[in-house]
Amino acid sequence: MSIGVPIKVLHEAEGHIITCETNTGEVYRGKLIEAEDNMNCQMQNITVTYRDGQVGQLENVYIRGSKIRFLILPDMLKNAPMFKRPGGKGSGTAGRGKSAILRAQARGRGRGQNQRGKGTGSAPWLNQQNQLGGSQPGRGRG
Repeated sequence: MSIGVPIKVLHEAEGHIITCETNTGEVYRGKLIEAEDNMNCQMQNITVTYRDGQVGQLENVYIRGSKIRFLILPDMLKNAPMFKRPGGKGSGTAGRGKSAILRAQARGRGRGQNQRGKGTGSAPWLNQQNQLGGSQPGRGRG
């Protein structure tokens, strides 16, 4: 199974200063040394702010991924390549889901391509029958 975009961006943040808040309310700010796919984070040169407002310094910290409430990453990562759409797709191209189907249907309307109701009909044998001048034996009414 492939990892998602948020985890890829977290890996891109390795070596940068990040802020991490845990479920207990403590805030850790420091250099991200390593991030794992389960969001376990190893950080260095940490400034920690405890729930009561006290501030402390720690040299190394390892935070379990399931205990992380949120992460604040550097703004420069918003230009990371994983945010680019693959294949250079722009807006207006069909994607997935119901909205894409509706967009594709709307695009086909009003262009004069539809031939229904122009005399051809959906049953061409009806037109042939009318041209022959009436009903054929065995196909008539009663």
